[in-house]
Amino acid sequence: MHADDWRYHFYDTVKGSDWLGDQDAIQYMTREAPIAVRELESYGMPFSRTPDGKIYQRAFGGQSVDYGKGGQAYRCCCVADRTGHSMLHTLFGRALGYDCIFFVEYFAMDLIMEGTECRGIMAYNMADGTIHRMKANQTVIATGGYGRAYFSCTSAHTCTGDGGGMVARAGLPIEDPEFVQFHPTGIYGAGCLMTEGCRGEGGILRNSEGERFMERYAPTAKDLASRDVVSRSMTMEILEGRGVGPNKDHIYLHLNHLPPEQIHERLPGILETAHIFAGVDATKEPIPVLPTVHYNMGGIPTDWRSQVLTQDAKGADLKVKGLLACGEAACASVHGANRLGANSLLDLVVFGRRCAETTREDYQPGQSQRDLPANAGEESIANLDRLRFSKGGTPTAKIRSEMQQAMQKYAAVFRRQDYLEMGCNVLHEASQKMTDIGISDRGNIWNTDLVEAMELENLMI
Repeated sequence: MHADDWRYHFYDTVKGSDWLGDQDAIQYMTREAPIAVRELESYGMPFSRTPDGKIYQRAFGGQSVDYGKGGQAYRCCCVADRTGHSMLHTLFGRALGYDCIFFVEYFAMDLIMEGTECRGIMAYNMADGTIHRMKANQTVIATGGYGRAYFSCTSAHTCTGDGGGMVARAGLPIEDPEFVQFHPTGIYGAGCLMTEGCRGEGGILRNSEGERFMERYAPTAKDLASRDVVSRSMTMEILEGRGVGPNKDHIYLHLNHLPPEQIHERLPGILETAHIFAGVDATKEPIPVLPTVHYNMGGIPTDWRSQVLTQDAKGADLKVKGLLACGEAACASVHGANRLGANSLLDLVVFGRRCAETTREDYQPGQSQRDLPANAGEESIANLDRLRFSKGGTPTAKIRSEMQQAMQKYAAVFRRQDYLEMGCNVLHEASQKMTDIGISDRGNIWNTDLVEAMELENLMI
């Protein structure tokens, strides 16, 4: 561990964003970062430790000391290779301690809007088939990204852009949806994530000639260059015929030169994932990897207070009363065109807490709520019934597959005008089939066919 400064982190984040990040929001995030980490520790998050008991900090790509002049920064606090999983359980347990109510099996369908003000949401309870109008003075969208628009991605199957779909149907804008990050190391074929911590612990990428090729593309940072640089470099190696495997279409990630005890202690989940999904023992063999869709920098536009923004008739920013967003669903634009490793969980926890602070500043506990209009949510119910009783000839899975294959083929790491135009035409044809969608389950309870159709609508909108 070493002396560090939030300003160094600020510089790295602005530079990593290709200079397209919102610097007010970046300043807020990086300045609040140490406070957020100490707060999580106070909640009982089991951070990995150094021999003298301090929180272990790992090297991550694009992180430097002294404004890029002081070499690699060891900045990323972690829980082995399961940091996000650990954070989820820590915060969930903390919330239960305050008697928070979780509507676990509910699917949010639409925002309830009254003019430019958000009054709550419409939700479908998958467990019993009931539909609910939930009114609230403040609604927070934290629904994740839209990685499942692609065929191969590291995202959960629920990352179908539901928050963005709700916002778009409400007539509000989406910012920078074209900024999609490809993580350099998704397992070839499966898409499962090999965390950047692999390279932070000393893992290296090699091509078919056994060359550590990142020394050519990024002589200083090497394998810990920012993710867009590493993904492009890997793709160029493959395109130039230096990929590995029978089809020369992927790259090897080597951990087998590291001490096995280090891998078992710091990367236990990676060992297990590589064994299950790639069939290799990472302590003895290289792991086949390929750049894989990992994160969406774009989303619902917000300011540094997590307040959702739209524009007035003159193009000036206008706050949407009663609506906040944070995490991958939002675009405070702290990541610009490229997110740095470890900034995702930080973005989520800092701006998630900011949502609470903004709500505390703007509202009082127990504040009264106006009644909803009598017809609030009718459009959502009509859309749900339209899908539930649809009798078209095209199943949801077929349309979804056409969309994912088109995105994977035409909007990958490198983008060309002619490919994008072809992709737009293919996607337009796929979107026209939404009018011919047909689902077989007409029930209300655990109708996964219906939920998948609604998720596809959110991806397609």
